[in-house]
Amino acid sequence: MSRESEADNPGEAALPGALPEALRAELVAFRRDVHMHPELGNQEFRTTAAIKARLEQAGLAPRVLDSGTGLLCDIGDGDGVRPMLALRADIDALPIPDTKTDCPYRSTVPDRAHACGHDVHTTVVLGAGLVLAELHREGRLPQPVRLIFQPAEEILPGGAADAIESGVLDGVGRIIAVHCDPKVDAGRIGLRHGPITSACDRLEVALNGPGGHTARPHLTTDLVTAAARVATEVPALVARRIDARSGLGVTWGRIESGHAPNVIPQHAELSGTVRCLDLDAWRQAPDLVHAAIDEIANLYRAKSEINYIRGVPPVVNDLVVTELLHDAMTARRGADSVEDTEQSLGGEDFSWYLEHVPGAMARLGVRRPGERGVRDLHQGDFDVDEHAITVGVELFTAAALLDAER
Repeated sequence: MSRESEADNPGEAALPGALPEALRAELVAFRRDVHMHPELGNQEFRTTAAIKARLEQAGLAPRVLDSGTGLLCDIGDGDGVRPMLALRADIDALPIPDTKTDCPYRSTVPDRAHACGHDVHTTVVLGAGLVLAELHREGRLPQPVRLIFQPAEEILPGGAADAIESGVLDGVGRIIAVHCDPKVDAGRIGLRHGPITSACDRLEVALNGPGGHTARPHLTTDLVTAAARVATEVPALVARRIDARSGLGVTWGRIESGHAPNVIPQHAELSGTVRCLDLDAWRQAPDLVHAAIDEIANLYRAKSEINYIRGVPPVVNDLVVTELLHDAMTARRGADSVEDTEQSLGGEDFSWYLEHVPGAMARLGVRRPGERGVRDLHQGDFDVDEHAITVGVELFTAAALLDAER
């Protein structure tokens, strides 16, 4: 979906770097091409090549990351004194089918779709990079900026960790990002100081014990009942053993055991997620979850094997960088273009960057103003109002220019 851009952007005359109409059209076309060719985490070779080619065309020197996909690109020469501002995008897609109908740019790859807006994030950072590169050539970019195009955000614990190991944060002092939000109108962003996403871990549990005939459950380890009790009681136990304000919750997505109605099985499996709103509680979560599972399993003489897979901590927005995004958006589009946003229970590996440098993530509005209903993330029919691309580019360019003044 696209629509005409707004003619009047408050503050646009005060800052260089407005988006030319020809570049707007090019970026929409670029986004649609990426949308048509989604690639899963660590397989984003075509996407990486397309980004690299466009940056090189602009006279820049991008470097592919050590993992083979994703890249970084510096604009301006760092003086070693003033740290760079980094703009981060994630470039991978999801393993779900694109269910949009009558859409000329729907996915051409079976069971693959850009259903989380990463194609938009990628295009926004690319567009900002092209605008900032032109300002640098004109001598109007007051500080160096780094573009980070990160692979594998959707794969726990996230491609951010590998990107950091590749050196993407070397020389970086602050980092900013956006995430598409289908609850916010295009032309606006949502901001929040402090935690804006949840921690998200994955949990896999196997229960084992001697099975037998359902006529003699007393001679067996009743694994079906044990698994059911783990599923129902572990979330309650964990919730009662930590401050409720932390939002720590265990939610199961799969439970499997047995093959016949009159046979008590020897093996059962459960898998799900652990989400948490609070960083300190997230650090306690593995011990709490392990203890609760073992406690229930022991009641039924079941042996438990627990695979607790660390995912990502919450994204905790730095106050100063959040204010930078607020001021940048206000300078471009006026005070009415910024709204408060709530903390989400979704996970985002942008949080790993914030373990090293201060930064902030904004919610980028992608809902067509006046549209009824919400196209939710991670759904096959997800799409955006492409005016959001222009808004994101202007937000990032304004932030780069304002950051140099602080």
